[in-house]
Amino acid sequence: MDQGGRVVASGTEEHQAFASPENGWAEQDPLDWWRACGVAVKKAVHQLSAKPDEIACIGFSGQMHGAVMLDETGNVIRPAVIWCDQRTEKQSKDLEETFGLAHIIQLTCNPPLTNFTLTKLLWVRDNEPKNWARIRHVMLPKDYIRYRLTGDRAIDMADASGTLMLDVTNRRWSAEILNGAKIP
Repeated sequence: MDQGGRVVASGTEEHQAFASPENGWAEQDPLDWWRACGVAVKKAVHQLSAKPDEIACIGFSGQMHGAVMLDETGNVIRPAVIWCDQRTEKQSKDLEETFGLAHIIQLTCNPPLTNFTLTKLLWVRDNEPKNWARIRHVMLPKDYIRYRLTGDRAIDMADASGTLMLDVTNRRWSAEILNGAKIP
């Protein structure tokens, strides 16, 4: 967009469809998102008649609630468990039993549903201990692309509120939730 808000270039690229290795599961390869991002950016830059140093910012949007798990060097550990995955019913119920429904809603402004990031992490801990042991960073899908573009690990408050790990009222990670869920 130019300074007046007029769209001057854009680019899109399809990514692979999600995989469903079992009924109710939904996973995607973050490296394929990165590939598609590169193609889309190249398409937009090709349309643009400006020089790279004339580009003030890049904006994008993406899905919430997924869990991209990275090792200590920033490499993807396993396919991302995305927003529509439903395998975490047990973890959701365990959280409700641990904290109580009213209290977890008070802490996070959300009930413990299967689509939230925390339940996905707990599922990996419960079912894939070797992958769990390698996790050093967790990101939402959009934040993984930002990380690849900039090297910065960050999240915005709106997306953080959908992780089930944010104390929404105080705008910080919930020590009570993380400690209670035994997440370091």
